[in-house]
Amino acid sequence: MDFIFKIGFLEIRWVDLFDIALVAILLYQVYKLIRGSIAVNIFLGTLALYLVFLIVRAVQMELLATILGQFVGVGVLAMIIVFQPEIRKFLLLIGRGTEFRGNIFKAFSSWRNDYHDDFDISQVIEAAKNLKATKSGALIVFSRDTELKFYVETGDPLDAEVTKRLLISIFNKNSPLHDGAVIIFKGRIKAARCVLPVSENDHLPATFGLRHRSAIGMSETTDTLVLVTSEETGRLILARNGKFLRGLKMRQVEQKILEYLHKEEPEKWDEMPEEPESVETQDTKA
Repeated sequence: MDFIFKIGFLEIRWVDLFDIALVAILLYQVYKLIRGSIAVNIFLGTLALYLVFLIVRAVQMELLATILGQFVGVGVLAMIIVFQPEIRKFLLLIGRGTEFRGNIFKAFSSWRNDYHDDFDISQVIEAAKNLKATKSGALIVFSRDTELKFYVETGDPLDAEVTKRLLISIFNKNSPLHDGAVIIFKGRIKAARCVLPVSENDHLPATFGLRHRSAIGMSETTDTLVLVTSEETGRLILARNGKFLRGLKMRQVEQKILEYLHKEEPEKWDEMPEEPESVETQDTKA
């Protein structure tokens, strides 16, 4: 194959430029995925070490290349362990965005989501109004595709019908079930007092407590929609794909939940012209 040009001992080909471009795009996407979290510092340090290894190997500094090679050899396994949450999130994003997934499971998905037509969302909205007015902290997870067994098992199983009275009772400040999340799947409350992953994003508002960070962390790691009411202010937010919306009216909250359940939601929450100016969006990619 013909070379484009040579830089000293390096012979550059067209395929080399294409290879470099693909690696740059991949690294940029990985950086965007972990930006704002502690993992970004580890990623940059690992990348710098690997670049130094490539340079010393290219200039044939045998001793240093051998030493660094030992770190690089173990580094792959170490990165899998250290970046396990980020790798899981990356694979989840790939799974969401593939055309293959949409085409193959299109018919199955429409059958699978039939239960949403029987889900009385008004019960959740009425409960949210009460929780908001009484400043009762609440954390409600909506899942349309999976039962989230791993998270359900961290709480107390209920498998109960979703009703306003039940939700208000669960999140009553004196209830033993109020400290944690409620998971709703197929129109039923699968469990209460569930433990959710906490977001490590450093760019979240300082006013966000553990409940809000858990909601955003859950939306980052799973394909769910999470509703939160603040115990201090009564403010309500919705979290989805690592982003959050606040300042919504209750009819807008109902609309967003129904859009999620019916898979009619916009691809990006920050590109919704129908939202009023009072609605704030925040990108919290990790």
